[in-house]
Amino acid sequence: MTAAGRSQRGGLSIGAVLSQLRADFPDVTISKIRFLESEGLVRPARTASGYRQFTSADVERLRYVLAAQRDRYLPLKVIKEQLDGAPDAPHPVGAEQFGAPTSRVTRDDLVTRAGIEPGVLAELERFGLVKPGPAGWYDGDAVQIATTVRALARHGVEPRHLRPFQAAADREVGLVEQLVAPLSRQRDPQSRARAEEVVRELAALSVTLHTLLVKVGLREAVANRVSPR
Repeated sequence: MTAAGRSQRGGLSIGAVLSQLRADFPDVTISKIRFLESEGLVRPARTASGYRQFTSADVERLRYVLAAQRDRYLPLKVIKEQLDGAPDAPHPVGAEQFGAPTSRVTRDDLVTRAGIEPGVLAELERFGLVKPGPAGWYDGDAVQIATTVRALARHGVEPRHLRPFQAAADREVGLVEQLVAPLSRQRDPQSRARAEEVVRELAALSVTLHTLLVKVGLREAVANRVSPR
């Protein structure tokens, strides 16, 4: 570590932290680190001159935050609650820790891993539930969707029955896009970071609301069926 990479009292400068993080997170920027600091995810000390001093623990905390955002798509509020709930606990950041989607899955691999027939995958694609990326690869999310569809099939649910799920998801995505559009149009890095965080938080909230609404609706449906006439 060069002298320029360390602040006056031995802590890491923000530039040095950026250098350490970029190997695993190529898109991270100084603006992103400052944004995470402003949100209370990391609290570096300051020198008398106001320069940030990051410790190795600060760097690992940043790794945890960035991995949780990238691999689990968690909003910062949730990540902060996790960190504050167990500040002294180790925070491994490998893909296995977060169940990170595999980035390159072939069609044959997807069929094998999900335990479905090729015809089922063709149906999922036809109804828009699963789609390959531009290069023709699938990811871990596609595998999980196909695996879930296989489990639903055991209860008589076919891919064609799942079109309302996709339609509902598309409507939610459209709503979130409208809400973050003003931030997304701004060019400064801080606003873009804020837009990304708003998307994550809205996604988490929409999933929670959807789950609760389905839970309440099913509970009422079951209660109505078993109630005495």
